[in-house]
Amino acid sequence: MSCLHKRPKRTLSQEEAFQEQVKKVAKENGKRLGLEGDADLQFLLVGGELVKIRSSSWKKNRFFKLQEDCKTFWHESHKTFRRNQTFSIDDIDSVRRGRQSEGLNKHTEPTVEEKCFSIIFKGRKKNLDLMAASGGEAKQWVNGLEKIISNMRNLSPQQKSEHWIINCMRKADKNGDDKMTLKEVKHFLRQINVEVDDTYAEEIFKKSDKSNSGTLEGSEIKDFYNLLTHREEVDVIFAKYAKTEGQMSVRDLQTFLLNEQREPATIEDAQKLIEKYELDEKAKQNKRMSKDGFLMYLHQEDGSILNPAHKHVYQDMHQPLNHYYISSSHNTYLMEDQLKGPSSTEAYIKALMKSCRCVELDCWDGANGEPVIFHGHTLTSKVIFRDVIKAIKDYAFKTSEYPVILSLENHCTLDQQKLMAHHLISILGDALVTKPLGNKMPTNFPSPEELKGKFLIKGKRLNKLEAFFNNNNTVEEDTVSEDDEAADCKENGQKAKPKKSKIKLAKQLSDIVIYCKSVHFNGFEHAKENQEFYEMSSLKESKAFNLAETSATAFTHHNMDKLSRIYPAGTRTDSSNYNPVPMWNVGCQIVALNFQTACKEMDLNQGRFLPNGFCGYILKPEFQRNLSSQFDPNALTNGPWLKRKTFHVMVISAQQLPKINKDKHKSIVDPLVRVEIHGVPGDIDSQETRHIDNNGFNPMWNQRFEFEIHVPELVMVRFVVEDYDSTSQNDHIGQYCLPLTSVQNGYRHIPLLTKRGDVITSAGLFVHLMLIDAQ
Repeated sequence: MSCLHKRPKRTLSQEEAFQEQVKKVAKENGKRLGLEGDADLQFLLVGGELVKIRSSSWKKNRFFKLQEDCKTFWHESHKTFRRNQTFSIDDIDSVRRGRQSEGLNKHTEPTVEEKCFSIIFKGRKKNLDLMAASGGEAKQWVNGLEKIISNMRNLSPQQKSEHWIINCMRKADKNGDDKMTLKEVKHFLRQINVEVDDTYAEEIFKKSDKSNSGTLEGSEIKDFYNLLTHREEVDVIFAKYAKTEGQMSVRDLQTFLLNEQREPATIEDAQKLIEKYELDEKAKQNKRMSKDGFLMYLHQEDGSILNPAHKHVYQDMHQPLNHYYISSSHNTYLMEDQLKGPSSTEAYIKALMKSCRCVELDCWDGANGEPVIFHGHTLTSKVIFRDVIKAIKDYAFKTSEYPVILSLENHCTLDQQKLMAHHLISILGDALVTKPLGNKMPTNFPSPEELKGKFLIKGKRLNKLEAFFNNNNTVEEDTVSEDDEAADCKENGQKAKPKKSKIKLAKQLSDIVIYCKSVHFNGFEHAKENQEFYEMSSLKESKAFNLAETSATAFTHHNMDKLSRIYPAGTRTDSSNYNPVPMWNVGCQIVALNFQTACKEMDLNQGRFLPNGFCGYILKPEFQRNLSSQFDPNALTNGPWLKRKTFHVMVISAQQLPKINKDKHKSIVDPLVRVEIHGVPGDIDSQETRHIDNNGFNPMWNQRFEFEIHVPELVMVRFVVEDYDSTSQNDHIGQYCLPLTSVQNGYRHIPLLTKRGDVITSAGLFVHLMLIDAQ
């Protein structure tokens, strides 16, 4: 057991000096965030008592306060070995005012609504449910937190980097005298993930110690920072094009944009970039770009790998719904595995906030007549159907305004089905599609544009949709065949009751199934001759993969006028995922994945839906929509899909990669980069750099790769950074994934995301990319 070290007690004068220093540091950091003198920030820095709520009986007072770095929250804990606990602003996903979390809803009364708020964390960390002394105080806590989160996210990558490095320096300054000794410099270097030999540490220390005082202070610390963050590789690029008194003129910049970035840039475009990114006013007046301005440009969206035009909705959203890939979740209610994990409304909120547009509701009879959602015949916990619908209503359209499909797996008795229909209609109101759009029987799907802000129900229906228009809608409840996925339950070795091939279906629930009627799949020929456009099948991954391999063209044609939903095998009790790419290759729209599981497959899914405004809908390539197409991803023939390209990738460097094993004081990463190509079988490839020993701060590779591409419109590119380990599996550091069609050519920075898909502050890759026609 490690010893607990107590800080030596300060004298009164030392304490006063220390508090003065803390105020000074907090002021500097507040200024850096653009919140100097802000009343809400000051409120957080002073801190205060809040009631932490875990259950109806566990409600305890705890002191919370923002630390002087304006980035770390401290709160007291009564656990024996964790008296002081902290979390970073970077760990916060959002702040919700009122009783907007599952915990507060369950464990507090409506009368304290205004006093309550929740801090929602990224990943699997539990929400922090809190109650202030008054509504006014709660408002101040929420306002202060939201201001810091917003301003922190709006900092440029360079500002984030500076904020992080300067605060690391402060931590390394053990005695708080605002000076850094050589020993403290070495400690600081280890903190920022770079292992250097003593000679190098002494060398940059001496270069910065202009006063020869044996410590760095004031401007010397700034010089040290500049030496440390100096980007030699950017110097080389800048020097090549800065032909005007050491700076880039408008024409110099235009030449760079045309030659290196392969952008059809005009003089006006170059001028706009100078106005946008140049930091030096004199250079800006002279219509020139300095090295600092150039670095700023490379770090912003114009210099990013993702085409800035694709950050917003740029595709035609007026095509029929089945012409799009739709971001889809399986067993959305689960937070973890499929056997004993918790079910939660939070899981729906997280999926919807990631632009998921098709969520699954596994509905069963609950106690007190209220239907519940859980993974049947398992030990997963239950969540009330009504609460889930309320959460979906509140969060469905916060990140995307395009339609959400509620995929019902119905196991309920008639009375509870009627209650399900009542809740859907009363809670979702006008947003629920309860009849076909228009005044006559449709022959095709409406578009995402026509369905903006709407909910569609996918489930069983008692009759044909034509009944709406021929006064033949008098059918009452009747038996229907069980949903395919529900029927699969008994095959999966779970504790299933004997399969019921038929279930009774209530008319009220049947009537709100309009464009997504579930039917059993009996083959492509049968579907072509017997299925209406709105009748869709759900296929288990094994069946879908088999069809994609043996009947790819028929599968692609089936998906040109109908919807297909694919779901993971029930044997995936750990909530693992299948590879979605082969399913997209044959035009499947609803490729449902376990959103709760961080994995390569989810990286590919989030990468697929990253462009087009991250709206959850991506228009399929024309050859997956045109009935004359004979596209087969497994046996490529000539056609509009075949566009041979060579993709040149040069992995140049990385910046500020995080430590993986923070428990090991001297643990420094040995990074390597892998570039993966995912697409049709003929395009799949992967190449990786060598690893670099002991440098996560600014490793440099300068390694070139070449990839031959045949069907660029289906290619996904994934960049993975790992910590090399010769004795065990490499540790994952970060990744970034996007479609090849959204990649910008030239010198580009690539942000890195955690396993859970959150941006790693300050970290990134620097690459040179070129996609050209194959010779």
